[in-house]
Amino acid sequence: MASQTVLELTDSNFESEVIKSDVPVLVDFWAEWCQPCKMLAPTIDELAAEYDGKVKVGKVDTDANREVSVQFGISAIPTVILFKDGEIQKKFVGLTPKEQFKETLDGLV
Repeated sequence: MASQTVLELTDSNFESEVIKSDVPVLVDFWAEWCQPCKMLAPTIDELAAEYDGKVKVGKVDTDANREVSVQFGISAIPTVILFKDGEIQKKFVGLTPKEQFKETLDGLV
């Protein structure tokens, strides 16, 4: 479900792509069966395009990547977490309007 500007994040690449990233990272925790996740997907793609080069955007399939999902306490999806310098800056749970993401992202870049 990742696109050209959206990375597929996994248990094995999460640390190198997110925790050690030198730019802020927006991570969308989702699952194939989750209808609200599918509704949020176009917003995530738009953000990836708008912030290309300034923010890394990735998706974690919670069913396939249990380790990372448990590590960050993902109990409801969609959950979107914004990381900067390996630290959680903000966590959004449920369908969130694009403007709320942009507000937080603009403060990080």
